[in-house]
Amino acid sequence: MAGSADFDLYRPSEEHDMLRDAVRSLVEAKIAPYAAAVDEEARFPQEALDALVANDLHAVHVPEEYGGAGADALATVIVIEEVARACVSSSLIPAVNKLGSLPVILSGGEELKKKYLTPLAKGDAMFSYCLSEPEAGSDAGGMKTKAVRDGDHWVLNGVKRWITNAGVSEYYTVMAVTDPEKRTKGISAFVVEKSDEGVSFGAPEKKLGIKGSPTREVYFDNVRIPADRMIGAEGTGFATAMKTLDHTRITIAAQALGVAQGAFDYAKGYVQERKQFGKAIADFQGIQFMLADMSMKISAARALTYQAAAASERGDADLTYLGAAAKCFASDVAMEVTTDAVQLLGGYGYTRDYPVERMMRDAKITQIYEGTNQVQRIVMARNLP
Repeated sequence: MAGSADFDLYRPSEEHDMLRDAVRSLVEAKIAPYAAAVDEEARFPQEALDALVANDLHAVHVPEEYGGAGADALATVIVIEEVARACVSSSLIPAVNKLGSLPVILSGGEELKKKYLTPLAKGDAMFSYCLSEPEAGSDAGGMKTKAVRDGDHWVLNGVKRWITNAGVSEYYTVMAVTDPEKRTKGISAFVVEKSDEGVSFGAPEKKLGIKGSPTREVYFDNVRIPADRMIGAEGTGFATAMKTLDHTRITIAAQALGVAQGAFDYAKGYVQERKQFGKAIADFQGIQFMLADMSMKISAARALTYQAAAASERGDADLTYLGAAAKCFASDVAMEVTTDAVQLLGGYGYTRDYPVERMMRDAKITQIYEGTNQVQRIVMARNLP
């Protein structure tokens, strides 16, 4: 049977391929050169933010009616994947902008969307997501942050922990208990602004990786916000939070995929150049088998991640399963591949003079945040197709 070149199933469209090329060129010119310094100095990747905003890639998911690019879920994945290939810290800019604002997109009223999505699309503000707490990590339903109604306002008190880009973001989607009797059905979602009185931030966490993305506690001390800042109806916050994660876990899979690809590309280049026993180490079968396994796992992770992105865009019934599966599998692959990349570079791989050591450290968090991989397996088991 003759091959048919126009059989487009199981491959991204031409537009998606063009987007990848454009993002990769931008990343290589404007983001990759700063990745090592951002990690070494544990500083926010301002160069990356500037480059992404200038090219309208900082929040591509925002619908066109609010001034955004209106990118589909696969395009968003490709942007994050390509940025993460060079700098995982920088990839958290588009990823967390989606995580923070998706509750507004999914459940917010028209006025709320206009008010908060428009400046996000313009690049005037970033958006963070406040779900986890000191005593409520995997068990997010056990949160203690409270919101009490007071006339036309809500008053928030509590602490959120592990908040990505806290202190840099202007806007925060905050989950808080509005009816303690109802457990998860008594949780509501709100938009809080950095400038609201009573909002403050803890010291940046000292982390193993993603050092360029600040992670801090956020404190709410009698933060009084207008009632129209509630996202959706009272008591629907937890459902919105879980629905959001169904979509955004795929962005973590994209990060994992990107860092795995970046480490693989670097290691592959290295073993072709490095000579021992009179020949390139890429000529040894032991090395070839490692490269083959790394490439195979990345290909499988990409197929699953893109399948999940397509399901996200369509709103398929099996999205919860696919999102968890993509995040879990891709992050496990990222950890394996980056560890193998360090091994392939030998002693050099263990030094900060080469990027694979940073990539291995950055990869680890993808197995932990937006739901640990143990939690992903619970989610998958409860939603088996």
